[in-house]
Amino acid sequence: MAILTGHKLGKWYGAEHIFDGVGFMANRGDKIALVGPNGAGKSTLLKIIAGVEEATEGSVGKVRGLRVAYLAQEAHFDEGGTLIEAAQRAFSHLHAMEAELREIEQLMGDTDHPEWEARMERYGDLHARFEHAGGYETEHVIERTLEGLGFRAEHFDQSLLTFSGGQTTRAALAITLLQDPDVLLLDEPTNHLDLHALQWLEGFLKDWPGTLIVISHDRYFLDRVTTRTWEMAFGKLEDYPGNYSKFVQLKAERLELQQKLYDAQQEEFAKTEEFIRRFKAGQRSKEAKGREKRLNRIKEGWEGANPNSTRKLIEAPQQQKALKLNLETRLRSGELALTTSDGLLAGYKTPAGDKVLVRTPALEIRRGECIALMGPNGAGKTTLLRTITGELPALAGRISLGMNVTVGYYAQVHDELVPENTVLEELHRLKPLERTERIRTLLGRFLFSGDDVYKHIA
Repeated sequence: MAILTGHKLGKWYGAEHIFDGVGFMANRGDKIALVGPNGAGKSTLLKIIAGVEEATEGSVGKVRGLRVAYLAQEAHFDEGGTLIEAAQRAFSHLHAMEAELREIEQLMGDTDHPEWEARMERYGDLHARFEHAGGYETEHVIERTLEGLGFRAEHFDQSLLTFSGGQTTRAALAITLLQDPDVLLLDEPTNHLDLHALQWLEGFLKDWPGTLIVISHDRYFLDRVTTRTWEMAFGKLEDYPGNYSKFVQLKAERLELQQKLYDAQQEEFAKTEEFIRRFKAGQRSKEAKGREKRLNRIKEGWEGANPNSTRKLIEAPQQQKALKLNLETRLRSGELALTTSDGLLAGYKTPAGDKVLVRTPALEIRRGECIALMGPNGAGKTTLLRTITGELPALAGRISLGMNVTVGYYAQVHDELVPENTVLEELHRLKPLERTERIRTLLGRFLFSGDDVYKHIA
């Protein structure tokens, strides 16, 4: 049964076209992966379905009473509060029902009141709904969900504003799941999740009976969780049965068939054009002109306007541009790229004293080594990286960079960027003496072409 539909959806930001003519149908219990290149409009479509943004054209249809919960890509808790307080707010509808039940209970003793029977009927209906929605199990559900996502009891009363990036993402995910919606919209939910939380989320979503639409670049996560795939690319939405691996196979087969049909049609066009050139002025001119007219109709799309026509213009398959990333360097460092003293302490200075998150033995990183830094969220991985870069001072011990070593740091939440700057202005800020032509060449390798360089970071 379809519970969510999209009809001829289109979206523009000013003169910038994102997509148009998008249609879809989601059934109860569907687990849908929404995939496609960055900038194709995946997050925009999810926001339109969630009601966070309005479509420029078209409409989204929902069955009556459908509850939709949406998790944005970047989680923020501007209102503050503790983790447990935020989790309890997810059950605000149940708290309102409970308050009404308590109010009716106070009035039950007045049996002579003319509305006594109506009150009793309302109480019975409200109590059944409250019980069915799990009103007596909220505390247990909150604890189970928070613990599943890696939170311990000591985190429950901790301020959300003190959480790491990974903890903030997990908190937002937990609160979204606790809303118990009919449709769950998740935009990159696996960002910043550690392995334990990722495994718990996979298990939860596979067993969850509702409808899921999820954006993720983690193909293994999508393979384990989803059973349908929507691809957003070149302003259109294509629907494929199966998980991500099945989608890759079916898409390759579709593109191969489209290329064969395109090549065959182009070959037919060439033969027809050669016939027209040879006979347009001769005895078969009438036939040649007739073929020319039909050929022009196909190329202009007139024949394709008839859905039953076998004479449709076939477009060449469109290919996505690939990122051209070069990590080579002209510098050659010494054999030792980085060393630390025994007993390096990474953490923060607080009014109550030093808060140590990481203790390390003596470490050596040699030229060419590739190292994974693993551990649960909140363990101090980012703090250690920021200490290595010098952004945070070490609480004890020392870090030494080898000869000719420079450090590049890609941060978790991109807070080093200036949102008001354009992409071009931001690179000029970092390299003020670099020529614009060289910067634009670099940006082109990262798929910022044409007017993309004038988009604001925000």
